[in-house]
Amino acid sequence: MSTAPQDVPVALHQALTRLLRPLVKLLVHYHISYPYLIQLLKSVYVEVAEHDVPHPSKTVTDSRITMLTGVHRKDVRRLRDAPEEVSDVGRHIALGAQVASAWLTTPDYVDSAGEPRALFRLATEGEPSFESLVESASKQDLRARSVLDEWLRLGVITVDEHDKVHLRAEAFIPAEGFDEKAYIFGMTQHDHLTAAVHNLLGEEPPRLDRCVYYNHLHPESVDKLNTLIQGEAMTLLKSVDRKAREMQRRDSGKPAATERFTLGIYFNREDVAATDKER
Repeated sequence: MSTAPQDVPVALHQALTRLLRPLVKLLVHYHISYPYLIQLLKSVYVEVAEHDVPHPSKTVTDSRITMLTGVHRKDVRRLRDAPEEVSDVGRHIALGAQVASAWLTTPDYVDSAGEPRALFRLATEGEPSFESLVESASKQDLRARSVLDEWLRLGVITVDEHDKVHLRAEAFIPAEGFDEKAYIFGMTQHDHLTAAVHNLLGEEPPRLDRCVYYNHLHPESVDKLNTLIQGEAMTLLKSVDRKAREMQRRDSGKPAATERFTLGIYFNREDVAATDKER
């Protein structure tokens, strides 16, 4: 049955409390109530117990899930029978990321400094264009005009008076579009937390999860470090992106090509006093 609070290690209790604070801040901002979160937690408990926890038998019963999670058996049955909600946001993000990746890593679309070139919107003879980029970057039947309109909506690109398209950020991070930003938030934080949990459970081999931490710094110093980190991080991310695209093309069609990876580099800043309150 459920674990009594006194049985939870103090260090884990403190870690969970700190982990939940920014999440609860997000929930309160969007008026997402505690009862809603409880119902959401129920469904996640059931899903994890059914799919992510090893079982001695291939058959996972409602009673076993109840025993593992403490969720009432009638709720387990209801949640297991509920249809899965499907969104196209992830697919759209993935297709857009393919185009953005090609723009950042393909020689024809970057300048001598390795920065993404401004591209004419329409194809012209002998010149790379946004239209040719979309056609070459995706195996899907994507129309350049559709991608252009969507990226303008999201604030990923701008178009100047010469009808040239500029990539606004060195990654596919929408400036607008809540659904897209929420999808990226869920994906990246899920993968970071998955790696951290893998390590905390002592599973082998350990996964990369490192950070550099200093306190009692002047805000101007943190500003300078932030600029340095962003530059170094983008250099690494573009290098890995380029190599991963090359390997993906090489691995295409192989039966064993079933894995994915996420590389994340994060930066956070806050007042020491605020951090100390969370400890």
